[in-house]
Amino acid sequence: MIGPASARVVWGFSRLQIGRRDTTENILSDIIDPMLSDLTRDLAEEVLIRLPVTSNRAVRSVCKKWNSLSKGRGFTKKHLARAKAAAARESMVVMRISHRLYLMSINLHKGVDACINRQGKLISLDDLNRVDIYQVYHCDGLLLCVTIDETRLVVWNPYTGQNRWFKLLPDSYGICRYNYAIGYDEISKSRRKYKVLRFGLTCHENVRCEVYYINPSKDDTTMPITINTEWDIEFYARGASLNGNTYWFAQQLLPHPVDISEVPDYLICYDFTTERFGQPLSLPFHSYAEDTVSLSSVRDEQLAVLYQHQFTLRMEIWITTKIDPQVVSWSKFYMLAVDMEPLIGQHQFDVAFASFFVDEEKKVAVVLDLARPDSGSSLERVAYIVGEDGYFKKEDLKGGGSDKIYHGPHVCSFVPSLAQIKPGGKRKKSHFVKYP
Repeated sequence: MIGPASARVVWGFSRLQIGRRDTTENILSDIIDPMLSDLTRDLAEEVLIRLPVTSNRAVRSVCKKWNSLSKGRGFTKKHLARAKAAAARESMVVMRISHRLYLMSINLHKGVDACINRQGKLISLDDLNRVDIYQVYHCDGLLLCVTIDETRLVVWNPYTGQNRWFKLLPDSYGICRYNYAIGYDEISKSRRKYKVLRFGLTCHENVRCEVYYINPSKDDTTMPITINTEWDIEFYARGASLNGNTYWFAQQLLPHPVDISEVPDYLICYDFTTERFGQPLSLPFHSYAEDTVSLSSVRDEQLAVLYQHQFTLRMEIWITTKIDPQVVSWSKFYMLAVDMEPLIGQHQFDVAFASFFVDEEKKVAVVLDLARPDSGSSLERVAYIVGEDGYFKKEDLKGGGSDKIYHGPHVCSFVPSLAQIKPGGKRKKSHFVKYP
């Protein structure tokens, strides 16, 4: 049990992380005094282990003693174990709202009214306070963020504070928008090689791919390649990371014009080990051009897919029973099926912006979307919490409304890790090669 002085530290850092107007310096000077700086190592560890992930950066700036303690292997293992235990009680997710990233806790337990709580703004780099984030992706505790002008990206571990910036290769192929993913090649049980994929459809209707290496060896070079595909992945389609690979919803690339009911649809996986796209994987439904389809991972073990028909507005969520880059099988019945019209009216989840995650055991889904209120023209960022037996709740995510494109909210599950990121160096000269 911690004493009053130690409790002040926990309280003070929580103020620092949830967006009060106090400056960092004022808060630290208010809560740090000789008594606290002279805490024994055991008591200091007991205090620090109670702080959320969002406090790490502020903790390490207090003094050398706390900086050293917070980076120690023993402490980090205990802190991560505590974070994972908390995740079992409440789902921890990263949400992008108004081009900023926030750590959120979502309580979906039975007997408790579901709620979404903002834990704090994720701050890892001074630069990020001045950069608008266009997209965010998660894999193994690492976050991949793409700037809104798509000229550079950053990979960072919010827990360790390590990061690496990448300046993206210039576009000379007439690509308007790119897709992104982060994954890894599992070299051994204790070693993973992390990579970033960027690809887009060129004006010649082939696909240009680039792989950026987060911790490159001397032989790793970013080399653009072009491939001819029989599928099309929309530029706004968000992939779902699972076991180091990424899956997308795709449709068959057919000559125009063609009846949309005849266009096959499926999943396409990018294998970060082979650095290749796999063969089409089946879906448990057939969608049409304007239907909503979104993907999400379930505890990094299975894949969930949300499907909503544009006319009936019925939402279905299916979960795989087995999946890898070459094979997929689906549960015999959907996890959740809900007629959304009685709940939210004639509103279809946005084809480009809607994202979601699920709690399979509780049969609850949280869908993030843009919605236009009846009283105004400005779009709202909202979360719909939908469960079986008619459970429904709508929450306003705040952050300000906007009609501008690419401003929709996004959610991805998050569990902190010790995945390492080496400091960036000078990038090697890139070359153009044909896909073998």
